[in-house]
Amino acid sequence: MAKLRGRGIAAINYPTGMNLGGDPSQVVIVAQPDGRLVVNVASVELGQGIKTVLAQIASEITGVSVEDIEVRFGDTESAPHDTGTFASRSTHRMGNAVVKASEEIREIVLNTAAKMLEVSPRDLEIREGRVWVKGVSDKSVEVKQVISQAQFTYNTPVVGKGFYVKPKSSVDPETGASDPHSTMAHGCTVAEVEVDTETGFVTVLKVYTVYEVGKAINPQLVESQIIGGIVMGMGAALTETVYPRYPALDFQTTSFRDYILPTAGDIPEIVAKIVESPTPTGPFGAKGVGEMVVNSIAPAIVNAVYDAIGVQITDLPITPEKVLKALKQKEAAAKS
Repeated sequence: MAKLRGRGIAAINYPTGMNLGGDPSQVVIVAQPDGRLVVNVASVELGQGIKTVLAQIASEITGVSVEDIEVRFGDTESAPHDTGTFASRSTHRMGNAVVKASEEIREIVLNTAAKMLEVSPRDLEIREGRVWVKGVSDKSVEVKQVISQAQFTYNTPVVGKGFYVKPKSSVDPETGASDPHSTMAHGCTVAEVEVDTETGFVTVLKVYTVYEVGKAINPQLVESQIIGGIVMGMGAALTETVYPRYPALDFQTTSFRDYILPTAGDIPEIVAKIVESPTPTGPFGAKGVGEMVVNSIAPAIVNAVYDAIGVQITDLPITPEKVLKALKQKEAAAKS
């Protein structure tokens, strides 16, 4: 009996969004009397950080600070239509809609500031939360003040509307060609494992992973998604099953006391890298990353187990029972 080590690799290309009937996102940004902005979105935050990312996008274009932008989710009575949070689409689809809505806000800000500063809008620029007259270091006004004055002094509604949709791409009946996706992201994962040939347990020792995500609008959130995806993928590869003795249906898991999820103590050393190659279709070049980061870890672990024991196990999860059974069959085959 021994503890054998192996290394496995898996690569992935992953599309952003769906090709259903167009997969639209729509956004309305409404200014508050004090100059803050409220971004109304009919989708939801699932913990992936889209609330922060959308506020960052709106801030970059309007000049209003991130702290003064509120993103409201889930109220379909006050927000326009959105297909939803799925298919790694939120940053790309909703982000593009926020870009357009923010550009309308930006135009209102520049036109209003031009009246306040008595210059042409073409002579203005927005930076550091203020509207500046280009080349004049002492002539500027705070963006929040401009937005407030637009409403109270110039009787101008400060509202921005934005939408994004990629039209459905039908399949060419002659060639089978189609253009179903807005963009493709890419990734590669290497896993190092140790297999205990006495107990059958597989331990993930280290994971190296790199993802090309277009533009990482918030690199810390992207890295967090990558780490979360690795942990989720480890569960799929090694522990999570409803029927642990399938095709037999006995010992079915009925609660999270039986359904084994990886916890903090199971997380291996992780080396994660982000590669940026902006796509022309995304907001500031961003692609979707949410689902992609879950998918490459399981095949990398499977290949690492094969490298360690010389048996390819294709039925997930790779439980200790399956490892011991595979080793026994390998030994029997060697003797025959």
